[in-house]
Amino acid sequence: MLSKNFFRFINNSCNRKYQQIFSCHASTTSKINGSNNEFNTEQKEKIIPKDDLFSFIVQCMMKVGTRPSHAEVLADNLTMADYRGHYSHGLNRLDMYVNDVKTGTTAKDGNPIILKELPGTALVDGQNLIGPYVGKYCMNIAMEKAKKVGIGLVSVRRSNHFGIAGYYSLKAVDKGLIGWAFTNTSPLVVPTRSKAQSLGTNPIAFGAPAENNDSFVLDMATSTVALGKVEISQRRGEEIPNTWGVNAQGIPVTKPQEIQGLLALGGPEESSGYKGYGLAMMVEILCGILSGSHFGPWVRSWKVNTTEANLGQCFIAIDPNAFEDEFGSRLQKLINYCRALPPSESGKPVLIAGDPERVHMAKCEKLGGIPYPQSQIDYINELARTLKVDVPKIQ
Repeated sequence: MLSKNFFRFINNSCNRKYQQIFSCHASTTSKINGSNNEFNTEQKEKIIPKDDLFSFIVQCMMKVGTRPSHAEVLADNLTMADYRGHYSHGLNRLDMYVNDVKTGTTAKDGNPIILKELPGTALVDGQNLIGPYVGKYCMNIAMEKAKKVGIGLVSVRRSNHFGIAGYYSLKAVDKGLIGWAFTNTSPLVVPTRSKAQSLGTNPIAFGAPAENNDSFVLDMATSTVALGKVEISQRRGEEIPNTWGVNAQGIPVTKPQEIQGLLALGGPEESSGYKGYGLAMMVEILCGILSGSHFGPWVRSWKVNTTEANLGQCFIAIDPNAFEDEFGSRLQKLINYCRALPPSESGKPVLIAGDPERVHMAKCEKLGGIPYPQSQIDYINELARTLKVDVPKIQ
């Protein structure tokens, strides 16, 4: 659905003037600061068709006993992550889900249950199921409530890692709604003036529909980067900016293997890291405190699969029709204005949240699948051998 909507937007006659912007951005994506394309396009890449990747993920999860419908939601989420260029949260995370189900730390079957409910709100127990399945269930409830009363907010406890947060806000956008999604995570972030990992990367996703299938889709961690980007840099043997993380003494480092804590969005205090720290706390309040889940330093450590994660998450859907009638056209006017601004540097057009992902999706469509470096192909082959499942088609 997303790819069709995207190309419908790109090819729409009233948006043709933006084709040049996207084309220009596509040629410079790997050089733009903050780009989501974590794999350098100059590397030799292998291509895996989306459907084949989806089927591979489903096979892997079913091999360890996951209910097929749960495995399919997870596969949809992870495939979307890589398709949109968020490689840190796609295939890169599959072994974590496999191991959590295999060890029994995450439940392989069952359904979330509603604990409390009002016309515009719900509190859900995720029953320790796979995070994306729980998240989709909760977002569906929030959207149903938004259609009925204008807004829906669902808080959930006993969930697990739910993939890219943007997956859920995009569900709302596809229904003509504004969508928010938040989750707390394992304590990885060092609060400003501290050297102790106390909060998660606590992502925020916000999506809003404009006109002609265009949209504003923000999907960001409240840390300077997600841990997955550090892992990818280490896998590729690359150094990292000294604003990403610190060592055990709280000193910024450039070698990914030396990181003992991530910095909040903004980095050190002098560059406004306390703002990212504040945002992380906000997400913790909405997710951990509000839901009754574990929170802050009491969330289990990253990739420890001996205890239940009990993550807290929050999903909000808003029907813009309950407010301004011309919401879509007004948002489109602002989007158009920002994209048309003269760039400060030639070859680097002004973008809005979601544009780098559009570029990556266009690249995938042109290639006939999602590009991966050899290290990821090796990872796929090893996982396939371990689980005794078929390797996806690799071009």
